[in-house]
Amino acid sequence: MPAATKRPHVKGISIYRPFSAFLPSPYDIPQLPILKINADSSLRYTVFGSIAKHIDPNNRPSTINADHTHQWTLYLKPCPPHPELSYFIKKVQFKLHETYTNNLRTVEAPPFEVTETGWGEFEVQIKIYFVPEANEKAQTIWHHLKLHPYGPDAERQRETKAPVVSECYEEVVFNEPVEAFYELLTTSGGGGRGKGSKGSKQTSIGGKGERVAELPFEGVYSQKEEGRELDRLGEAIKTVEVMVKAERKKLEEKEKILAELRSES
Repeated sequence: MPAATKRPHVKGISIYRPFSAFLPSPYDIPQLPILKINADSSLRYTVFGSIAKHIDPNNRPSTINADHTHQWTLYLKPCPPHPELSYFIKKVQFKLHETYTNNLRTVEAPPFEVTETGWGEFEVQIKIYFVPEANEKAQTIWHHLKLHPYGPDAERQRETKAPVVSECYEEVVFNEPVEAFYELLTTSGGGGRGKGSKGSKQTSIGGKGERVAELPFEGVYSQKEEGRELDRLGEAIKTVEVMVKAERKKLEEKEKILAELRSES
């Protein structure tokens, strides 16, 4: 994200704010480690998504449209154990389907969420506005509102009417933030107050003059999990290539038969 050049910047610094990968278990989000930028600052995992519940036809409030089958909530929230977002997010705007009255919903304080009822799934635009100190443009992300369960556990979820949760996280990068925002990120809810953090311009680790944010080796969001995901993608690509090869062979055989029929006629 580019920032205006009129304000002084902290050169060579990239601060990551993880906000796209699907969370593996929406019902059991682990206590994630704080990823260190350096000894005196940190970053947090942030989650956006939705939860949808089936409306009981025998216990339907009179205020709900008769055609609506689900009640759902869209949200942008911190991932445990981090409780705060408002120190760097000013407001969040949710753009619903155009069939909703006032489909542009703006939430200016936590919790950043919108609750509605409906019958269909659709894409939601989520626009994140940062605090004035950031001097940054708004960040737009997209989320598919999911009402119905999918996957190997879908049948059980349908039978039990369990809530349908769809959650993701995404990384937002602040490249060379303006000094005021950098101080806010590293001294407010975004980081610790170790040596060089308060009232200090120290920006190096071990005198190397750079800050880094790396995934831990193990855990839900880790280098190991990233490697496993890449392996799964590699296997999926191989499977698709085999399927494509088989379909091409079928097509060649059918074209051969068609050519023979044409020659006979």
